[in-house]
Amino acid sequence: LLGGGPETAGTFTSGGTESCLLAVLTAREHARSSRGVTRPEIVLPATAHAAFHKAARLFGLTPVTVPVDPRTFRVAAADMAAALTGRTALAVVSAPSYAHGVIDPVAEVAAAAAERGVLCHVDACIGGWYLGHRRLARDIAPPPAFDLAVPGVTSLSVDLHKYGYTPKGASVLLFRDAELRRQGWFAHASWPGYPVVNATLQGTKSAGPLAAAWAVLQRVGPGGYTELARRVHRATRRLIDGIGEIAGLRVLGEPAASLVAVASADPGIDPFVVADEMRLRGWYLQPQPAVAGSPANVHLTVTAAVASPGRIDELLAELASAAARARALGPAAVDPAVVELASALDPDSLGPAEIALALEVAGVSADGALPERMAPVLAVLQSLPPRLTERLLPEVVSRLYTGSALADAG
Repeated sequence: LLGGGPETAGTFTSGGTESCLLAVLTAREHARSSRGVTRPEIVLPATAHAAFHKAARLFGLTPVTVPVDPRTFRVAAADMAAALTGRTALAVVSAPSYAHGVIDPVAEVAAAAAERGVLCHVDACIGGWYLGHRRLARDIAPPPAFDLAVPGVTSLSVDLHKYGYTPKGASVLLFRDAELRRQGWFAHASWPGYPVVNATLQGTKSAGPLAAAWAVLQRVGPGGYTELARRVHRATRRLIDGIGEIAGLRVLGEPAASLVAVASADPGIDPFVVADEMRLRGWYLQPQPAVAGSPANVHLTVTAAVASPGRIDELLAELASAAARARALGPAAVDPAVVELASALDPDSLGPAEIALALEVAGVSADGALPERMAPVLAVLQSLPPRLTERLLPEVVSRLYTGSALADAG
């Protein structure tokens, strides 16, 4: 299904983030033991999942971010190859990328990495199970090659709790062989207690998610998953074609999986306002701020739960209506003076008073309550320097779980 062979070895993890963290940790240790790399780098597209940046921070790697094509949102293999150095521990590609649902040139990047003796990880957390089974459906277009069968691909992460439809807390990280997998394990016997060997970041963990995942996979089976993949593929194509008929909206890139990013084709339509309008009607679309050449958009994930033609048509009708209402309301406005003032702030030296003021300007109340319409908040956060936004977001979440919020929960 995922291109493995007799030598393939895997680890069951709690989710995509842990799988990606372990892939990076394994690559760091491999680079150190096999090539003597002491200041490792990780080369990844601008569209790679945030989990890889988290891993880089936790494990002391330097991220080398490669821009993607502003039209296709795929990274160029030549650009990835040019970024590889003697310090590169891991090259990362996505199948698909979360933000746009496009598949990076896996074969070309993996080949370039292999030439340099660098490991290559494919992040197929959200799409691997779907893409693998879609390939088994003979009556629909197969996806590009993306898995362990591709020469040079050394590890692959696939979540079961996404398109395997298992309970949360189920992901697998596959390696080309057990020796590579061992590089990421932790073992310790230099203490008075029992010898410790950890294959994952967790020590104690429940077997419940593993058992539940096994049960669901056995119940649905390859034939069932292939049929679900067929439904999702057809629903996604119906959705993409339908969005192309809605005035003022456009799909970003050419999605090769089941994730769709919808941006504005009309400066009078604010995607964040569209998201608000949809939410007020009971539809929850995920706003994605503009960054790295990708414009502001709303993100949709098509699963088997919403894959019926009637449901897709209902969504398209609501989306068309929301776009029309968003055009009438106009884009969320941001005061340029506020942006200028905020841009002068040093995120690392902000005190409580400055943080409170910044959040108030963004529309977040002192008790953490968020406004009914999030477009103005998102517009402000999008206009701030990324490091400042990253400083403020934890404060927003912190406010949701302190003070009156906790009192109300009790």
